[in-house]
Formats: sequence, structure tokens, C-alpha cells
Amino acid sequence: MIILGIDPGTNITGYGIIKYEKNACKKIASGIIRLPSSKPIPSRLKIIYEELNNLMKKYKPDEFAIETAFYGKNVQSAMKIGYARGVSILAAVHNEIPTNEYSPREVKKSVVGKGAASKEQVSYMIRSLLNIKANGIKSDETDALAIALCHAFRMNNPIKKNMSWKQFTEAFPERIIKEE
Repeated sequence: MIILGIDPGTNITGYGIIKYEKNACKKIASGIIRLPSSKPIPSRLKIIYEELNNLMKKYKPDEFAIETAFYGKNVQSAMKIGYARGVSILAAVHNEIPTNEYSPREVKKSVVGKGAASKEQVSYMIRSLLNIKANGIKSDETDALAIALCHAFRMNNPIKKNMSWKQFTEAFPERIIKEE
């Protein structure tokens, strides 16, 4: 299965493509889409859409994963990320690729083990997990690869995000410790 992960942005959009097979992941490609700050936002969004559409046609991913928008101190930045997310998701929908969203904390927790991990920790783990030797890989690329890996790990984990305690105990009776 091929998974395309996207770290959306209107200045730089990162992408990472991995192959997930038999509980093993391998990097296929990664990179950034650098968007000219001299162009207006609609022109940058068109570039994101076209570049992602080209990547989808070339690599034919089976799954698409993207980071959810998060609200920081700057509402304008959050809105711009929302625009980049929108055209990215649209490209996936137009290519009929199932779309999945993960929060930054979910992504960090899935690859590092803690949701408050730093960019450096995420980058280190991605290079380690995917056996990437290059030190010149950009953080936008490692973030996108982390999003793709998060999706691979989530697909392999039968525990659903909104699973109730009752559903969990029924699905995993061996994990319940019974008093004797």
C-alpha cells in the first residue's frame, strides 16, 4: 500500500510517500513544494493543487493523510493553512484517494512516543525509522513522512480513536486483568 502524507502550508508544503507492506515501511519519495511569496494566495493554492495532482498521478497512492489545522496565536496563519489543506484534500478527492486527518499531537505521538515532541525529535525518528541517511532533508519533508507513517501505524492498530471501554473489552478480552 502506498501512502501520501502532506504537511500543508502556503509558503512550503511538504510531502512524503511511503510504501507500507507487511508491517514494514519504506520511503518512496519526499520533498517540498516551495511557493513564491511574491504570488498571491490563490496562485499559490493552484500550484499546490497541480503539484499534488502530478504526484498522485505519478505514484498512485492508495491512501492520503494530512495534518489537521490547529489554532495558534495567529488566526491569519491558521486560515492560510486551512486553504492549503483544502486544495490538498481536493486533489486527493479528485484522484479518488481515501483521505485521513491527524492532529499534530497524534502524529508526534505515533512516531516519537510523546505528543509534545520537538521537530528535531520527529526528524530524528523519521530518519531512523525509514533508514534515511541524508542530513539535508527538510523538516517539512520529515513532518509529511511522519504523517504518512502515523497513518500506516493507525491502519495497523485495531484500536479505534473513539472506541468505548465496552467495545475495547469485547475486542481485546486478553488485555483485561481479572481478580482471582
